[in-house]
Amino acid sequence: MNKNKLFTACVLCGTLMASQSANADEHNPGYLAGFTSRVSQGFANTTTSFIEIPKNVVNITHDQNILLGSTWGVLRGVAHTVTRTVLGVAELIASPIPTREFISPPYVWDRFSEDTRYFGGHFPGYWTHYGPLDHGYSDTLDHGK
Repeated sequence: MNKNKLFTACVLCGTLMASQSANADEHNPGYLAGFTSRVSQGFANTTTSFIEIPKNVVNITHDQNILLGSTWGVLRGVAHTVTRTVLGVAELIASPIPTREFISPPYVWDRFSEDTRYFGGHFPGYWTHYGPLDHGYSDTLDHGK
C-alpha cells in the first residue's frame, strides 16, 4: 500500500512540474516550453535536413533559371543540409541551456521560399530571400509602419 501512495505522489508531482504555468509574456515561453521546443527543433533538423536540397533547387530555379537551379541549387542545398544537420545535433546537445535560435527558419519546411540563415548570417550566392519575420520587422507588419 505504501508503494502505491508513493507512486501516485510521484506521478502527481511529475504532472504538476511538466504542466506549463500561465505566462503573460509571449516572447518568454518559459524554461520547459523552450527546452521542448529546442529538442523538437534539433531532432527535426537532424532528421529532415535533406529537404534543403530540393528547397534550394526549387527556389533558385524559380528566381533564376533551371540551369542555375540544378547546379548551384544542388551545391547550396548540400551545404545547407550539412550545416542544418550539424546545428540540429548542437541544438539537441544545448537544449537544456536557454540560448538564442541557431537556425532561421527553425524548421526546413517553415517559410519554404526563404533562404536559411545560421546565427543571423547566410551563405553567399544568387538566392538570398528573407521574409519580414527574419529581419525582425514583425511589428511593422502588424502596425503598418
